[in-house]
Amino acid sequence: MVERLDRAWRVCATGLCFSSFGVGGLVLRVIVFPLLAVLLWSSARRQRVCKNVVHYAFRLFLWLMRSVGVIRYEVLHPERLRRQGLLIVANHPSLIDVVFLIALTRQADCVVRSGLAHNPFTRGPVRATGYVCNDSGAGMVDDCIASLRAGNNLVIFPEGTRTPLHGPLRLQRGAANVAVRGGFALTPVVIRCEPPTLTKGEKWYRVPARRPRYIIDVREDVSVAQMVPSGLDDALAVRHLTQSLSEFFSREVRCEGA
Repeated sequence: MVERLDRAWRVCATGLCFSSFGVGGLVLRVIVFPLLAVLLWSSARRQRVCKNVVHYAFRLFLWLMRSVGVIRYEVLHPERLRRQGLLIVANHPSLIDVVFLIALTRQADCVVRSGLAHNPFTRGPVRATGYVCNDSGAGMVDDCIASLRAGNNLVIFPEGTRTPLHGPLRLQRGAANVAVRGGFALTPVVIRCEPPTLTKGEKWYRVPARRPRYIIDVREDVSVAQMVPSGLDDALAVRHLTQSLSEFFSREVRCEGA
């Protein structure tokens, strides 16, 4: 009986959290960001302030989710994200992974699906912060490199979508292209959630039998040279790095879940 009541409460609390997220997104779009556009004439400064607004809004959202009992979480080595110019690559098991990473990282830029720039709840933050949309092809890599060189921290999920519960991880080459062509080290973040929740294709109200626990494990930086043999041209280096990242995340995620 207690377990059924707890699960029923978590369904209601999850609905409350996501409703609050939607309302918050609209408030940012309709009130906060237009006000900042009037007060801050410099586009670069405005985007910098808007990134910080989203950072604190996401911290508040995580606080709400934990306070009402929807999730638990632990962050390992959070100090590794308190730097500038990081190329952060992470696996993507659940809907709120990007919330964790932006909440933990100041001046975070992010590669997002182009659909988010048109969604009424998310297009305000996406446009105001200047997040990079993934529909610009080769231009996306140039935008990512420019963001990192400007001192932002860039969050990329190399899979491009949430990790399937079953089957291999399939990584796209965007993150590897940025690392190889821009000469950046990578900061890998391994995200685990047990039991799984908010996975690809799962409805938000399908809460698991017990409260999920997230572990956000920030690993040490890895240079391209550590993962790619020397002497390769850029195209081969990108392909090799993508394969190395796929093997790394597959090993870390699957072995932990075994």
